[in-house]
Amino acid sequence: MNRRTVSVLFVCTGNICRSPMAQGVAEIMAAKLNKPMMFDSAGTGDWHAGEAPDPRAVEAAARRGYDIADQRARALSDEDFARFDHIIGMDAGHKRWLVTARDVRRLEDRPVSMLMDWSVGLAGRDVPDPYYGDEAAFEHALDLIEKGVDGLIRRV
Repeated sequence: MNRRTVSVLFVCTGNICRSPMAQGVAEIMAAKLNKPMMFDSAGTGDWHAGEAPDPRAVEAAARRGYDIADQRARALSDEDFARFDHIIGMDAGHKRWLVTARDVRRLEDRPVSMLMDWSVGLAGRDVPDPYYGDEAAFEHALDLIEKGVDGLIRRV
């Protein structure tokens, strides 16, 4: 049986905290489950384009076995709507922004969702931005990301 590779793009504001962590978590979880999936991440803006993820995100991810140090931030592009099967925002604001960007530009009608909509029992919840928080904020974001990504990979 030939399985098609499913592509997923995670989106947050600057692409230096939540979406890189989601990408790192997803890559490991999909590999463990032998799921043919490809992941990337982007931001709604280009403030951090070319930068590595926030060091606190890198450290929090590494403590759980996810290596995101080599990722580099980039802004979402119009082409992403054609390239990815699923475009997933980290919170309701990202989802609204993505739907508006897609519809205003009349781009390919790819599904846009929030990460926690894929989880069991946590649909509609945001993954809060840990950027202005402490180490615990990054750990909490990762807890939610792991739950959302697990649901995504099992359901796709």
